[in-house]
Amino acid sequence: MKGSGGERGVAAGREDAARVEVLARRRSARGRGTVLGVSEIEVDGLPVRLVHKRVKNLNLRVKAPDGTVEVSAPPHVSAQSAASFVRQKRAWIDAKRADIATSPRAEAAAADPAQVAEWRAVVEACVPVLVKAWEPIMGVKAGKLAYRNMTSRWGSCQPATGRICINVRLALYPPECLEYVVVHELCHLRERGHGPRFQDLMDTYMPDWRERRAKLR
Repeated sequence: MKGSGGERGVAAGREDAARVEVLARRRSARGRGTVLGVSEIEVDGLPVRLVHKRVKNLNLRVKAPDGTVEVSAPPHVSAQSAASFVRQKRAWIDAKRADIATSPRAEAAAADPAQVAEWRAVVEACVPVLVKAWEPIMGVKAGKLAYRNMTSRWGSCQPATGRICINVRLALYPPECLEYVVVHELCHLRERGHGPRFQDLMDTYMPDWRERRAKLR
């Protein structure tokens, strides 16, 4: 009996240790990615935003629409080491910034009111035609159509009223992208969220919707 009790005590101790380890891992995971500090460095004339985080590796991003270069680094990495990392990736950075500078997103960010008005005219002319074509196919009926110059979304839908709003910046992209957004918003008249049912609807009506969406990124 004593031996059995001792074994149970050892097993319980192991279970407690395992619980402590799991909790420690969870706390560590929650802290992962936490920003510890932000600074600006210059690498051979290139401004770089250096963000120290609870991460394991150096990560580099060139961000639209202005081509800002950002390096995420573990806490122990010095500014000098980050600068060396940027120099190693300079050719890729320059190519990426050139792509961004000529992208529709950059063009949209620099547009004046007259250009926005031109986009609006194009989108206003195309969207009603697309909606009319897709409504009988999808078995839905849109409400009011609206148009806005938006920076963070391509469209929106209010299922309760049927109101659909489309981003006029879609005039800068291939026509299939505008059609994708129209079908996307019409699908919300049948499914509010973006879960499996919504994706099934998109797969049914527009099997290549993922490829079209990729062109907007």
